[in-house]
Amino acid sequence: MTLHPLKDEELKTHFTITYKPEAKYSYTAGQAISNFLKGLKEGKILGRKCPKCGKVYVPPRMYCEECFCPTSSWTQVSDEGVVMTAVASFISWTRDRLEEPEIVGTIRLFPSTSRDYVYPGLFHRICCSYEEVKNMKIFGRRVKARWRPTEKRVGSIDDIECFEVI
Repeated sequence: MTLHPLKDEELKTHFTITYKPEAKYSYTAGQAISNFLKGLKEGKILGRKCPKCGKVYVPPRMYCEECFCPTSSWTQVSDEGVVMTAVASFISWTRDRLEEPEIVGTIRLFPSTSRDYVYPGLFHRICCSYEEVKNMKIFGRRVKARWRPTEKRVGSIDDIECFEVI
C-alpha cells in the first residue's frame, strides 16, 4: 500500500457540505412520565414509591434503582424543596448566547409524609440572581414551585415556570 501525504495547499482547503436532514420521529413518554405530566397539568408533582425501601422517585421510575423491584404506587410530593445544585448558563437551550444567565439546578423535593425519601429531585429553572449562584448562597435554600396559571397548563415540565426562594 502506497501512502500519499497531503500537500500544504490541500491541508488549507476546507470543504463544506451543507445538509439539512428531514428526520421525523415520534417519542412516547411511557406510563411513568405520562402520569407525571398529567399530574403537572393538575398542579401536582407525582412520584413512584418503592414498596421495599420506601424511596419515592421524582421524576418517576417504574423500577427501584437500588432494590431492582417494581415501584408499586403513585404518591404526591410537595412542590417545595431544597436547592441541591445550581449553575448559571449564558447559553440558551437553543445554543444562543444570553445577556443574562439562566439559572438551573436540582431541587430535592420534600415528601408528603415524614417516612418518604424523595429521590433524586427535579432539574429545573431557579428564579434567583446570578450573584446568588456565584457566591453559592443559593445552595441549601428552600424553594417553592411557581406554577403557570391553571388555564395555561398543558401537561409539560414548563407548567412549573421556576422554583422561587421562599
